[in-house]
Amino acid sequence: MGVSRKTVSIILAFFAIYVIWGSTYLLNKIAVTELPPFKLAAIRFLVASMFIFIIAKILKVDISITKLQLKNTIIAGFLFLTFGNGVVVWALKYVDSGFAALEISAQPLVVLILMRILQGKKIAAMSYIGVVLGFIGIYLLVSQKTLINQENQIIGMLMIFTCMLSWAYGSLFVGKANLPSNYFVNTGYQMLTGGIMLGIASLCFGETWTWPSAWSTEVQWSMLGLIVFGSIIAFTAFNYLLKEVSPEKVSTNTYVNPIIALLLGWWVLNEQITLQSIIAAIVLLTGVYFINSKRVITRPRGMGR
Repeated sequence: MGVSRKTVSIILAFFAIYVIWGSTYLLNKIAVTELPPFKLAAIRFLVASMFIFIIAKILKVDISITKLQLKNTIIAGFLFLTFGNGVVVWALKYVDSGFAALEISAQPLVVLILMRILQGKKIAAMSYIGVVLGFIGIYLLVSQKTLINQENQIIGMLMIFTCMLSWAYGSLFVGKANLPSNYFVNTGYQMLTGGIMLGIASLCFGETWTWPSAWSTEVQWSMLGLIVFGSIIAFTAFNYLLKEVSPEKVSTNTYVNPIIALLLGWWVLNEQITLQSIIAAIVLLTGVYFINSKRVITRPRGMGR
C-alpha cells in the first residue's frame, strides 16, 4: 500500500519544524547583530503575514474570521511570537545561538508536565526515557565548553526559559482552541497580531527603525530566510502538526533544532564539531525516537465546534 497524503504532509511538516527552525537560530543571531530585537521580529512576522494573506487571496482562500477566532489568534500570537519569539531574539544579544537552542531543548519536558498538571494526562514511560536522554545529550553538549562571559547572560538564559514556558502553554492552547480551519490563514492571523504587538513593544522600548536598504547584505538575506522559510513555511507546518499529533510530539523539534544549529555553526562559521558533539547529537536523536515511538496520529480536532 502506498503512503497516504496525510502521512506525507505530516512528514514534510516535521521536516520543516526540525530543519528549517533549526536554521533560524543562526539567522536571528546574524540579524540581531545590527537590528534591535523586537523590531527584527516585528518586521519578520508582519511582512510574512502580508505575504500569507496575498497568497490566500490569489488562491481564493476564505480569510474570514469570527470574533472568538480572532481573540484566540491574538492569544496564540502573543504566546508564540510576541513573547515566545521576540524575547528569544532579545536574549540572543547576550547568549550564543547554540546555547539558546540547547536550553529550549527542555521544552518537551515542560509540555509533558503541563499536560499532566492542566489536562491530567498520564505520561508514558517511553516519553520519560526520551526526555532523560534529551537532557543527557544537552549536558554532553553544554559541558564541553565554557559559557560566554557576557553581561546580562544570566538574565538572557532566564528569559529564554520563560519563553519556553510560553511556547509550551501555547502548544496546549492551540491544540484545543477555536481557530481558523485553514492552517495557512491561522498562521497569517497569528503573525499579524503577534507582529503588531511586537511593533508596539519595539516603540515602547524606543528601538530605532531603519529601511532595509541600510542593512548589510548578510542581514538582508537572513531576514528573507526568516520571513519565507522560518515564518511562512515552518510556522504553518507547526500549526498543522498541533492539530494532527499530540503537543509533546510536536515539541520534539526542540531536540533536533540544536543539532541543526550546531551543524550550521560548523558549516557557516567554521566552528569545530568534536567527538563529544557527535555523541551528544546521537543521544538527542535517540531521545526524539523514544518520545515519538508508537506515535498515534489523532483526528483533527473540530475547530469551531
